[in-house]
Amino acid sequence: MTDHYYTHTPHSQHDVREFTAVLRGREYRFQTDAGVFSRTGIDRGTELLIEALLCGPGDTVLDLGCGYGPIGIAAAQLVGPTGHVYLTDVNQRAVELARTNLRLNGVTNATVLGGKAETEWPPEPVDWIISNPPIRAGKAVVYGLMDEAYNRLLPGGGLMVVIRTKQGAASLEKHLAGLFGQCETTARGSGFRVFFCRKHLHS
Repeated sequence: MTDHYYTHTPHSQHDVREFTAVLRGREYRFQTDAGVFSRTGIDRGTELLIEALLCGPGDTVLDLGCGYGPIGIAAAQLVGPTGHVYLTDVNQRAVELARTNLRLNGVTNATVLGGKAETEWPPEPVDWIISNPPIRAGKAVVYGLMDEAYNRLLPGGGLMVVIRTKQGAASLEKHLAGLFGQCETTARGSGFRVFFCRKHLHS
């Protein structure tokens, strides 16, 4: 049976690779492996989300469905030493790679949460949740993650999600608008859209 990138424990034979990528003007090193999402390089949707990130110095951020870590690692540069980034994924191989990639890039203001079959969440609410969600896992999984993300945000906090336009963007936009009361597209390109939603201050 073929492993999916949202499999908890991939059984595919290891094929560790390393590449470099420039994100927000800085070069990073990434190790990847078989059984994780976009293992040969940063996919365009992830690039688009990273370019659109709005988090800033001192913010707390969760990279939900972090894979091997590029979005969370880029966010760690944006929030600086007074901020903190959490990274989480159900894929145990991805979680270990994210830990490796934090070390490879000297990132000290981030923590990888992982080791269980379900997504692990930070110990406290966060300012931002950013995600390239596992669309192929199905709507029930993705919408469940979005619902829980809403609950895990601080009042006034923001959610940023990237999705391929032809893989359910319209229905996800409707779902997020129902959750947050609004949902706007802040970036688009190469067949992807980045949604931004703000949780009401008095939620």
